[in-house]
Amino acid sequence: MNQTNRTEIATLGEFGLIKHLTQDFKPKNKSTQYGIGDDCAVLSYPSEKEILVTTDLLMEGVHFDLTYVPLKHLGYKAVMVNLSDIYAMNGTPRQITLSVALSKRFCIEDMEEFYAGVRIACEQHHVDLIGGDTSSSLTGLAISITCIGETDKEKVIYRNGAKETNLICVTGDLGAAYMGLQLLEREKAVFKGEKEIQPDFAGKEYLLERQLKPEARRDIIEKLAQAGIKPTAMIDISDGLSSELIHICTQSNVGCRIYEEHLPLDYQTALMAEELNMNVTTCALNGGEDYELVFTINIADHDKITQIEGIKLIGHITKPELGCGLITRDGQEFELKAQGWNPLKEENEEI
Repeated sequence: MNQTNRTEIATLGEFGLIKHLTQDFKPKNKSTQYGIGDDCAVLSYPSEKEILVTTDLLMEGVHFDLTYVPLKHLGYKAVMVNLSDIYAMNGTPRQITLSVALSKRFCIEDMEEFYAGVRIACEQHHVDLIGGDTSSSLTGLAISITCIGETDKEKVIYRNGAKETNLICVTGDLGAAYMGLQLLEREKAVFKGEKEIQPDFAGKEYLLERQLKPEARRDIIEKLAQAGIKPTAMIDISDGLSSELIHICTQSNVGCRIYEEHLPLDYQTALMAEELNMNVTTCALNGGEDYELVFTINIADHDKITQIEGIKLIGHITKPELGCGLITRDGQEFELKAQGWNPLKEENEEI
């Protein structure tokens, strides 16, 4: 946060602040008829489209720590976590609204940094900022984003479509975001109060990027469409692979088996887990914040899916009475449990 050359927010007021921060956001989508500047935004969507709406609330001290999260990265990530939900429904994000509550310790320069991250994310994914609100806060920074997207009526994908014998696929790799969080928390504890000392993150840049600058997987949605594959069920991995698979299986009334040896892991993730004396498989299953996609496909699409880079087969759907299980490298079977992030626990433990 900016401690020098501060311009207090009160010098602009609420509406002046909104105008100052949003003046460079120009609508790009045809469905955005009118954006910021009136009591409401005006949207127009064709009748053959399904409209997708998702909302996320991010609270300082619960979802992020400004000790080590740059405000520009926070703005970028806040947008990405919403776009990821739209992609998980096989949709295209078009607009967002952004509301922020902030305390007096923030200045205009801080908010400029935050909105710079928001703008980069919107530009990369061709999304319009069309409105929102600002308010004062007595408890720190709070961020609420609503994202609006669209998809053709026949292309929308729910969590409840998985069928027995479907294959389970996951994008990217798992556990790196959680390892990045553990690394940042460790360095924060080690260097607490030592402002002149800088932590050494050499060789762990990927872990930090996965935690601080996640990427919503628009590329995967495009590749699936090009290959003519429509997943039967899909969800993004925000709370951990185990939790998300259990959501799919519960809503689809099926079971599943995934295989430890097929879980995609990055080399830095494995090294960091070993350094912290943690089980890397547990981190991959329950860490959360990967914002990858896990989805099921018909077995007939097996050959097509194996040709797409960035997607890995990790298991299959079973009968519901078999439950949800993990097959270890040595052939043992363990029940999958939803041990990922739960924001409503009083004392939250992600693993």
